Amino acid sequence: MHTSDSCPITPSLSVPLTELRFTFSRSSGKGGQHVNKVNSRVTLWFDLEASTSFTPAQKQRIRERLGGRINKQGLLQLDADRRRSQGANRDDALTRFASLLRAALHVEKKRRKTKPSQGAKKRRLDQKKQRSQLKKQRGKKNFNVD
Repeated sequence: MHTSDSCPITPSLSVPLTELRFTFSRSSGKGGQHVNKVNSRVTLWFDLEASTSFTPAQKQRIRERLGGRINKQGLLQLDADRRRSQGANRDDALTRFASLLRAALHVEKKRRKTKPSQGAKKRRLDQKKQRSQLKKQRGKKNFNVD
């Protein structure tokens, strides 16, 4: 996913790994003795304000979208401990970091209101009339025998 010196967010935007800081700690959960002696959990730290990768508008958008994940010091913290090895957790943290920022920077297209065309309205009403006629034909037939 990432190159040796940067973490790509979009095709035209990437964050240099020098702007990211990693800390390692013991992971929780299953794993027995291995989990008790190996620092396989990875915590990724990203200082949004100090970053030179984003424009002020992009930083504002990230702050709005990821405000709950950014602490009082302005650091974005992301933990990864799904895998058993530190390297795999580091890659997982980088992948999740990239997808998180990609989603935060994504701008939805504004919806343009549309109306059905006259032809579409006419076709819909014609189909309704046809269906109505079909159902009427299924009704009880009067057999008056004199």
